[in-house]
Amino acid sequence: MNDGLYQGGDDVRCWWCEGHDDYEQYHDDEWGHPVSDDRRLFEKICLEGFQSGLSWLTILRKRDNFRAAFCDFDFEQVARFGKRDVNRLLKDAGIIRHRGKIEATINNALRAVEMVEQEGGLAAWFWEFEPAERAAFRSKDDACAMTTCDEAKDLSKQLRKRGWKFVGPTTAYAFMQAMGMVNDHIEGCEQYTTVERLRSEFERPGS
Repeated sequence: MNDGLYQGGDDVRCWWCEGHDDYEQYHDDEWGHPVSDDRRLFEKICLEGFQSGLSWLTILRKRDNFRAAFCDFDFEQVARFGKRDVNRLLKDAGIIRHRGKIEATINNALRAVEMVEQEGGLAAWFWEFEPAERAAFRSKDDACAMTTCDEAKDLSKQLRKRGWKFVGPTTAYAFMQAMGMVNDHIEGCEQYTTVERLRSEFERPGS
């Protein structure tokens, strides 16, 4: 078995979700699956920003609380949040109480509304940054060495030009991984083949 894989029951998975049922479910049912829904894309990029400096498992286990706190990431609603909402969220123990990240989410909601007005939606714009196909990772070391890419750097740069916050190159690449713009399951993981099929069948927004 390739380094970076483990077998749990009948399933072979990437190393990073071992030992956590909720992490395994996320790995199997969501991570790397292509997404074209604007609200879910907004959720993913905001949660990746909250994850900065923390483990993704921490964010995943608080995701329902984040959804409740931020109107299920309806960015048109979040864009109307004000100081009272910031203060309310800073008291919400169910989420990450980081003022900068909370204010960034509200700011990014405003920027998302602008993007919809200017571009017609988020999905088609995001998917323009999809990297070219590349060989699958064959080990944990290969996967860990890939923390960003040129397309993620460009995505980060363009978002920041539009006024988005907490969208650095590493965050942008993690967003690409989560939304299925790249398939970073390790070769031999059963989900690698599944995600390859989903990506091949996926109709890119705007194409």
